[in-house]
Amino acid sequence: MKMVFLDAGTMGPVSLDPIAALGDLILYPVSTHEEACLRVADADVILTNKAPVDDAVMAAAPRLKLVCVAATGLNHIDLEAADRRGVAVRNVTGYSTESVAQLTFTHILSLFCRPAFYDAEVKDFTYSRSGVPNDVREPFHELNGKTIGIIGMGNIGRRVAQIATAFGMKPVYFSTSGTSHCKEWLSLSLDELMGKADIVSIHCPLNERTRGLIGARELGLMKPGAYLVNLGRGAVVDEIALAEAIDKGRIAGAALDVFSTEPLPEDHPLLHTSHPERLRFSPHIAWASHESLDRLVRMMADNIRETMCV
Repeated sequence: MKMVFLDAGTMGPVSLDPIAALGDLILYPVSTHEEACLRVADADVILTNKAPVDDAVMAAAPRLKLVCVAATGLNHIDLEAADRRGVAVRNVTGYSTESVAQLTFTHILSLFCRPAFYDAEVKDFTYSRSGVPNDVREPFHELNGKTIGIIGMGNIGRRVAQIATAFGMKPVYFSTSGTSHCKEWLSLSLDELMGKADIVSIHCPLNERTRGLIGARELGLMKPGAYLVNLGRGAVVDEIALAEAIDKGRIAGAALDVFSTEPLPEDHPLLHTSHPERLRFSPHIAWASHESLDRLVRMMADNIRETMCV
C-alpha cells in the first residue's frame, strides 16, 4: 500500500511512525496542485492537512481508495467527487479540543492583560528606573463578569465555554447550523450575540453558511470595548472590514490564529494597521500542541488501518 502525504511539512516535528508502519509512506513538505497530480499517480491513500484534493487530483490517482485528512475541516476536499469515484474520506475529530481552547485563552488573556507590554517594561529598564515599587499607569481588565459570545458550539466551543465559566465569565452562543442543541448556555441570534458580547470567539467550521459570516455590518454591532477572537477559519471573517474596524477604533482589538490566505501575505491590511498594539496573531498553530499532534497521528493511522483493512 502506497501512501502519499502531500503537505507533511505542516505537521512539524511529530513522528509519523504509526502511519509509516502501515505501508510505503512518501512525504512531501508541500505540494502545488500540479505537483499533487503528479505525485499521487500510484497512491492508494492520499494524506493531506491543508493541500486541496479536488476531482483532478483524484482522477490522477486511479488506485486511490482513501483520502486521509490530518484535520477536522473538510472544506479543501471535493466530497462530491470522492463519493462519485468511490473514494473514502476520513477526517479526525476531537484531537485538538484542549489545544485550541488553551490557545483561545492565551489570546484572550493577552488582549485583556497585555503581558508582553509589562514584560518589555521590565526588560527595557523602564520599571527599574521608575523609582516606584509598582507601575500601574495602565491597569489591565478582569475576565470575571464579562460575556463571551461563542460562534459555533461544537466540542471546542463547549470547552471554551467551560473554561470561561471558571473565570467567572458568562457564555452565550450562536449556532451556525441553526440547531441550538446545547442547552447549558443561552443561544442567541448572531446580531444579539455581536451586540451583547465583550469577547466574540469564533470556533465554527467553514462552509456555505459561515463564509463571510462576520463582515462590516456584524463588526459594527459590537461594543467599542469588545474583542474578536478567531480560531475557527479565516474566511469566516471579512479581514478587510476587520482591519478597518481596528484602525477606526470601532472595536478594542482582535486575535487571529487563522487567515483567509495562509500564510498571511506581507501586504495584508491586518499587518499594516495604524494600531498594531490592538492585534494578536499566531500562525495557525492552535491545533498543534505536542499532545494534540501525537493524538492526530495515532487517529490518522487508525483511520487508514480501518478503511484499508491493514
